[in-house]
Amino acid sequence: MKVDLFDFELPESAIAVRPAEPRDAARLLRVVPSKDGASPELSDWQARDLPNLLRPGDLLVLNDTRVIPARLTGLRLRGDNASRIEATLHMREAPDAWRAFARPAKRLAVGDLIRFGAHAASTDADHGAACALGQLEARVEEKGEGGEVLLRFSLSGAYLDEALELVGVMPLPPYIASKRPEDARDRSDYQTVYAREDGAVAAPTAGLHMTPRLFDDLKAAGVDHVFVTLHVGAGTFLPVKADDTDDHRMHAERGVITAETAARIAATRAAGGRIVAVGTTSLRLLESAAAADPDGVVRAWSGATDIFITPGFRFRAVDVLMTNFHLPRSTLFMLVSAFSGLPAMRAAYAHAIAAGYRFYSYGDASLLFRADSGETAPSL
Repeated sequence: MKVDLFDFELPESAIAVRPAEPRDAARLLRVVPSKDGASPELSDWQARDLPNLLRPGDLLVLNDTRVIPARLTGLRLRGDNASRIEATLHMREAPDAWRAFARPAKRLAVGDLIRFGAHAASTDADHGAACALGQLEARVEEKGEGGEVLLRFSLSGAYLDEALELVGVMPLPPYIASKRPEDARDRSDYQTVYAREDGAVAAPTAGLHMTPRLFDDLKAAGVDHVFVTLHVGAGTFLPVKADDTDDHRMHAERGVITAETAARIAATRAAGGRIVAVGTTSLRLLESAAAADPDGVVRAWSGATDIFITPGFRFRAVDVLMTNFHLPRSTLFMLVSAFSGLPAMRAAYAHAIAAGYRFYSYGDASLLFRADSGETAPSL
């Protein structure tokens, strides 16, 4: 499909730079596609109204990945020459190795040493390969397309994780980072209240609206929840540069669905409940697992997925999707257009822009129903 089909005008002022306070006060646009292709049913709510918009017996599936301080600044050291480098980690390959997007990548070659951290400006060899005085070193082992490199660090496992906490910063999306620097608030704001599995370099942002009070209200309404883990990579920020979706390459991300979670999903289906994905990351992981099964069933699953969902995709795992508002020409706007239909999403986004909804990672949310499910949400 032509990428131009997924373009729309988005005012710069619509991109949120801070989240709503409290989190569940964010606005929520309910979108129910029409069966006959007419205008969708649109209604304005708040995230805290979610228990009233779902049914008893529905099951929320949330991504419990935890964002790490994955943006690093340092110096490339080559003999007596040094050049400043920024690297954003996006997928762990080994206890001591990460794939990353480097800027400017043209300054890097395989074998280069990069010194990250507060003392990166020092080239004193006495610092060695240890993370001393807020410093961490890595070598470039591979160099790929689009600025991607494989970095082998001087530390491994938990020691590397601890070093990243010291020398890294939260990897805010470019559309926020270009407006203001990362600060202490982002360490908590850019993290879900249920984050527990370290490894993401981007937040599963629909989950940022969830609060303990909202979980209690959902449970009282008969709506339970389970967790999956998909470590979101920096590739989610990359623009689609191709003219056709067939020519765009997704970057892989690692995920896990436990046997217990798969059993809960199966039991919900058997009882007539719906699977509600909180975030596109949860949806992509569930649909990856379903696509890998001959019967289209979500079973225990682990591995890397580079699933790219565009209109025409056959959804097997997810019935309802809660997600934030996405940018023009992005893979995520293509995903929601596949889920609820491109005409419905164009109408929903036009409504959201006109009504002053806040877009992107710190913005408001939508509750989307599937265009091909044959059902509609109950009238409210």
